[in-house]
Amino acid sequence: MAIKPALPKGARDFLPAEMRERTYITEVISRIFERYGYQRIETPALERNQTLTGKYGEEGDRLIFKIAPRGQKLSSALQKVAEGQPEAWQQATEEALRYDLTVPFARFVVQHQQELTFPFKRYQIQPVWRADRPQKGRYREFTQCDADAVGSDSLLLDLELIAIYQEVFDELGLPVAIRLNHRKVLAGLGETLGLNEEELGHFTMALDKLDKIGLAGVQKELQERGLPETAARTLEELTALDGSSAEKIQGLLRLVGSSAIGQQGLQELNFLLEEARALDRHQSLQLDFTLARGLDYYTGTIMEVVPTEQALGSLGGGGRYDDLTSLFGKPGLSGIGISFGLDRIQLALREARLFPAIEAIGTRVLFAHFGQREALYCLNLAQALRQLGVPTEVYPEAVKLKKQLQYAQKKYIPYVVLIGEEELKEGRFTLKNMEQGQQEELSKIELLERFNPNAQTNHGKH
Repeated sequence: MAIKPALPKGARDFLPAEMRERTYITEVISRIFERYGYQRIETPALERNQTLTGKYGEEGDRLIFKIAPRGQKLSSALQKVAEGQPEAWQQATEEALRYDLTVPFARFVVQHQQELTFPFKRYQIQPVWRADRPQKGRYREFTQCDADAVGSDSLLLDLELIAIYQEVFDELGLPVAIRLNHRKVLAGLGETLGLNEEELGHFTMALDKLDKIGLAGVQKELQERGLPETAARTLEELTALDGSSAEKIQGLLRLVGSSAIGQQGLQELNFLLEEARALDRHQSLQLDFTLARGLDYYTGTIMEVVPTEQALGSLGGGGRYDDLTSLFGKPGLSGIGISFGLDRIQLALREARLFPAIEAIGTRVLFAHFGQREALYCLNLAQALRQLGVPTEVYPEAVKLKKQLQYAQKKYIPYVVLIGEEELKEGRFTLKNMEQGQQEELSKIELLERFNPNAQTNHGKH
């Protein structure tokens, strides 16, 4: 029986047109990362389970794709689970698919610290996996484009990453807002409310769901978690804060009270806003004290990018983490990073019709022929064009001309060179402009000159 072709939930195939869009986005992002001195690295899809677990909060840990043990380990784990030892399964699971790029990067930094120059600035464009429920713009396998700088606690790096966000979305032409908050502000609120570390974790985790379940839903969750009623009231005051950034900060000063850590967070946010304004990088910045970024490793500035004209959720996010590398035995390396969600950005650009005319990227010239002898001659001419940097194809079979021209049309190939027995004999070939329908005869030298970007002779646009 034939197997029905199907993909797992939350996974996708990408057709050539979609890959051209994705390449366009990643080239913009990579170019701007490198403009700021970030260097590209890669890490494996598989990490040790203990590397990932415990870094993403209670809910994040549940979304890690863990690789089941094999052979005798599998049999033994199943037997122990059947005997009432559910923890045996977790203990036997040694590997997992990476949940994000930041935790593996922290592992990478500690493992290769002797080979790196600090502050170390890297970028990475690779897929990650989450055992999430698929929905529009949310997949189980998706690509992140990350930039991180580790080895400095300077707020200049926070400013730099804000500028990178702005430059990328300006170049893509996508209107966005960059929402800013600070984990020290949230810690100050927790201190004022008398929350312990575990309760603060519950508070920020619930706060992170505000966009999804609304104020009433978050307040209900806080109540179910056993947090004091004052937490729900404070949340209500947070959502009611309005006005300019300065007015919002004044409102927060009242809520954090005498908390030193809360005041420090507000001072750092104020610095970022003032310096961004001095650099003319403030237009898209918005203070949002309900932003939590519910990952356990954030300790300072947190940010999230959302489109201003579409309801698509976050297009990227990030923040500062002061102690992530200490989990791998290297304390004292402060870091900050941001991530671009390639899949959602592609969706946003497509919905807003903001992709440039990139359909012509690909093959520029197709050689159409009518026999083996002509095909072999085409191979030599095609190779000469490729050496000039012109993407070129030779149609592999001597079929009817109509079929070869249809192939060119479907692939948006702008030029077709027709070579038959007569053309071969006379040394002059027909060049057909597929868009305009015009044809002209050219010699081999004229053909090469036509597509040579360095040729002195200007034969017009092509």
